[in-house]
Amino acid sequence: FVRHGKTDYSEETYPIYQGIGLNMCTLSEVGVTQIENVAKDTRFQNADIIITSPYGRTLHTAGVISRSLNLDVKVETKLHEWLASKDGQWLNTEEADHCYQLFTENKGFYPDGEVCNYETVDDMKNRINEVLNKYTSYKKVIVVCHGTIMQYFLNIDHPNNGEIVEYEL
Repeated sequence: FVRHGKTDYSEETYPIYQGIGLNMCTLSEVGVTQIENVAKDTRFQNADIIITSPYGRTLHTAGVISRSLNLDVKVETKLHEWLASKDGQWLNTEEADHCYQLFTENKGFYPDGEVCNYETVDDMKNRINEVLNKYTSYKKVIVVCHGTIMQYFLNIDHPNNGEIVEYEL
């Protein structure tokens, strides 16, 4: 697993990036350099394919790694970031931040006695496993995704941009 590089949010106030469009933002120059260095990591030797979340920052990360390693990239929509609303309803920043606060305070679950609409850690693990199970015929897969996904799926501290964490299915 690889967390995407540092994102360029410098144009986030531009109308196309409002709401869900913010997920189209790509890497900053620092992020590109991070991932160019990450792509040299020996753990990537003999990788068969790169799979990536559909967000701009992960697509850009996968592209930089792909160029360096000459590997195909497959976009997997279910590798998306954690969902503040499981039904796809767009929440404003304040609402989404509140859901994330509840999610983190409750270690990925709903508060006792409450029914919420955010994605739980079990929901997240199920969808990530569904994606990974499609690639069991490969010996080594590079998974480019998001920090929250890595943190809760791999049961680690929140990773830094460009951090690599090995995982065996």
